Amino acid sequence: MSVVGFDVGFLSCYVAVARAGGIETVANEYSDRSTPACVSFGPRNRSIGAAAKSQVVTNCKNTVQGFKRFHGRAFSDPFVQNLKSSLVYDLSQMPSGMTGIKVMYLEEEKVFSIEQITAMLLSKLKETAESALKKPVADCVISVPCFYTDAERRSVIDAAQIAGLNCLRLMNETTAVALAYGIYKQDLPAPEEKPRTVVFVDIGHSGYQVSVCAFNKGKLKILATAFDPEMGGKDFDERLVRHFCEEFAVKYKLDVKSKPRALVRLYQECEKLKKLMSANSSDLPLNIECFMNDIDVSGKLNRYVPILSADMSLSPIYRRICRRYEFFFFYRTCNFVQQSALHCLLLDPGQCSMFHFILEAYYNCPKELPYPDPIIGQYIIQKVVPQASGESSKVKVKVRVNIHGIFSVSSASLVEVQKSEEEEESMDTEQSTEKENESKMQVDQDEQKTPGAGEQENGEKKAGTEEMEDRDALSLKLEDTEVWLYEDGEDQPKQVYIDKLMELKRLGQPIQERYTEFEERPKAFDDLGRLLQQYMKIVEAYKTKEEQYEHLDEAEVQKVDRMVNDVMIWMNSKMNQQSKQSLAVEPVVKTMEIQAKAQELFSTCNPVVTKPKPKVDLPKEENPSEPNGPVNTQENPEAQPSGTEQAAANSADATEAKPDMDLD
Repeated sequence: MSVVGFDVGFLSCYVAVARAGGIETVANEYSDRSTPACVSFGPRNRSIGAAAKSQVVTNCKNTVQGFKRFHGRAFSDPFVQNLKSSLVYDLSQMPSGMTGIKVMYLEEEKVFSIEQITAMLLSKLKETAESALKKPVADCVISVPCFYTDAERRSVIDAAQIAGLNCLRLMNETTAVALAYGIYKQDLPAPEEKPRTVVFVDIGHSGYQVSVCAFNKGKLKILATAFDPEMGGKDFDERLVRHFCEEFAVKYKLDVKSKPRALVRLYQECEKLKKLMSANSSDLPLNIECFMNDIDVSGKLNRYVPILSADMSLSPIYRRICRRYEFFFFYRTCNFVQQSALHCLLLDPGQCSMFHFILEAYYNCPKELPYPDPIIGQYIIQKVVPQASGESSKVKVKVRVNIHGIFSVSSASLVEVQKSEEEEESMDTEQSTEKENESKMQVDQDEQKTPGAGEQENGEKKAGTEEMEDRDALSLKLEDTEVWLYEDGEDQPKQVYIDKLMELKRLGQPIQERYTEFEERPKAFDDLGRLLQQYMKIVEAYKTKEEQYEHLDEAEVQKVDRMVNDVMIWMNSKMNQQSKQSLAVEPVVKTMEIQAKAQELFSTCNPVVTKPKPKVDLPKEENPSEPNGPVNTQENPEAQPSGTEQAAANSADATEAKPDMDLD
């Protein structure tokens, strides 16, 4: 998977990918790096990009462009109502009250939301990126103007989701341009030196943005931004179109605005004339054949004709940013940098606090600039009741602005004013003075019966008070640090963050350790208990003279018995003490102590109970008596005759030899 950057503009879009060690702006199927922000609907199909741009004149009523300015705006918004007359396509109100676009698609009248139209365009850009990367694309970064409000940013996020894209970040165009300027700069001042201040002026087709940034090596900080969403290239085109509409009405008696196709053609020719006027100071002609009613029209204009009204002057923006942030050098030096936002869409901007964008868009903006409904949203907090004294309760609301610049309410809590225990005790004493005198004897008798009950109750109250104090102190410190991090902690040395972290650890580390002990201590006690039961059973088996353990030494078994009893008493004592201990204080016994006690028990008892039985030597068998006579030493004793047989054989031989002898 790869992350790509989409620069969605008013007229055109660009796609950037990271490869070959840099950022590359990829080309579309027409080998053009710029894709028109245009969607055209026909009776059989839908065209997007360059194909849709070619149908602006022939299918003007169903070709949508310039829809970027309608994000997050209601149909009843005065800004939308004022633009309806200058559009060739029709706007319609959605069921939600937002602005929709009415077109004929597949020979049916349909109304698409701005999010749906933008999603169609993003899908086309996604295909372009996938074709260049040869792999699926899911994650993306989308550029938006710095003056986009909360509603407009949410609308862009919704459009990305419809297109099947995971928008990792909505990056402000001013931040992107500043990052593109500084990311490859090698001559920036060192972090400890005075930063280099650069002013970026971005005059787009629909808006005008100025930002002042401070650069150090590896560091970017946006100091100020100013903008006018109603002053851009389209407004120059609008003035030129208005001028020629008036001229042709007098010269040719033509009502150009009554014919959408003629109006589109005039816009195209005026845009070409504007580009020529920027490079030429002489009179330039404008000629259109068969403009209306088969009439050819012509005119001429140069850039010195005062057709621009005072409200299009650039100086108010300069004065605003200089007055607000006291950058008086702005009039003397201005580093005008023309950088594309594409080169930094894939990078972490290190941008300024996101609160700046919301405040800039909703609270510090000039009153004359048109914005959507200034109400960000409505949040209902329930179960808010008056205090016991009848006074109104205070509600503490925690808000967030995420990396997209989107505002949200994360939590709300009710602040209650509680009286201290001393005040409550004094009030109770005053109200019950008479009752104390009447029941004094009875109270004395109760105290005699339970002399330690009062001390125990006081101890529990004290422990509860300490727990509340620890919790409140930690919560207050966390909230203060969070506020500091979003306000003054945006740009601080590393050591400051380390010191803040150590302060939090001093309060939070003991709590974390006590929680860990609370989680692990029961298991350690269980393991020790099982070990004790095992050795107790062995001792009992020895006492009942079981054959398996009768070989053990009596003195050693008694030693095991004493060790088991001592550990059992120690464990029961610690468990009883710990059960009475508050969770907010240091535990009576820690897991390491329990494990050490179990190891000591094992080291003492295990060698005794696992002692093997001694080996018993079996009696040796006696050798049989040796036979009388000579011993046969041949290898095969069975083949040799025994001594008796040999003697009989000798006797027989002697008998046979008798006839050879003389008999007496």
